[in-house]
Amino acid sequence: MLAFILRRLIQAVIVMVTVAFISFMLFQYVGDPVVFLLGQDATPEQIRELRASLGLDKPFFVQFWHFLVNASQGEFGLSLRQGAKVSRLIAERFPATLELALVAAVLALVIGVPMGVYAALKRGTFTSQLFMTISLLGVSLPTFLIGILLILVFAVTLGWFPSFGRGEVVQVGWWSTGLLKAKGWHHITLPAITLAIFQLTLIMRLVRAEMLEVLRTDYIKFARARGLSNRAIHFGHALKNTLVPVMTITGLQLGGLIAFAIITETVFQWPGMGLLFIQAVTFADIPVMAAYLCLIALIFVVINLVVDLLYFAVDPRLRVGKAGGH
Repeated sequence: MLAFILRRLIQAVIVMVTVAFISFMLFQYVGDPVVFLLGQDATPEQIRELRASLGLDKPFFVQFWHFLVNASQGEFGLSLRQGAKVSRLIAERFPATLELALVAAVLALVIGVPMGVYAALKRGTFTSQLFMTISLLGVSLPTFLIGILLILVFAVTLGWFPSFGRGEVVQVGWWSTGLLKAKGWHHITLPAITLAIFQLTLIMRLVRAEMLEVLRTDYIKFARARGLSNRAIHFGHALKNTLVPVMTITGLQLGGLIAFAIITETVFQWPGMGLLFIQAVTFADIPVMAAYLCLIALIFVVINLVVDLLYFAVDPRLRVGKAGGH
């Protein structure tokens, strides 16, 4: 187990250094930050002094080493557009994105898993076919179109939900949350549904496919031969083994929800990291772009490690295989 964790940590470090290198290359090839800071009318002396103060006159690998050291401490310099520390901007926007992703993930799991189980156990029924049709629409429709349709129906036509913003938030220490206020839930409903629909349909189809595969295995046939009830077979044996691959997909999709909430945040003007990144791309705000890439990579690496550890806890075959290998 310890060797497995060490291998994963080494892989994680390699991935993070690679992403940091790609992020650092943005500073080299996506415009000159000195020009962005001083403007086009700066004198050569001013440009030379600022480059020296920022360390941009040093060799490439020295700059990259300083970038790595600062990035490991969560420091990415100043935003070229807002003139504020990038770490502070990320810290202000991260709670909104994480809350949106978590609410969307819970919605996708709570609705997607039961729908997938039902579609597998009641295969061929009208309701099962309806679920599969809905899932096909959910996978096919682009996220921005779903968001616009939800705004048109529930915000503009019916007036049930607001069409933009995060609503009222509460400060809990350094963390800002809208989930402690009714208006916060009112505002997060449409963005969370928009972000959850693709994940929900993906989980539903995966659970259905895995459930059908598990129900055809020999140990399920033996369980039926022993006279176990359908409830015990379906939920005590089949569902437990079905959820092992689902757990991997769900873990990775949580990282995807955080990383790809950009479109949803743009449509609903949700004040999260995705909207900050879009604004940074528009204004070529390289420090913010680099920080976003590194943070998203770190989230994926951590989620991958957690999912791998959960595999050991849930699937005894892996522990037996490792023990046999030793």
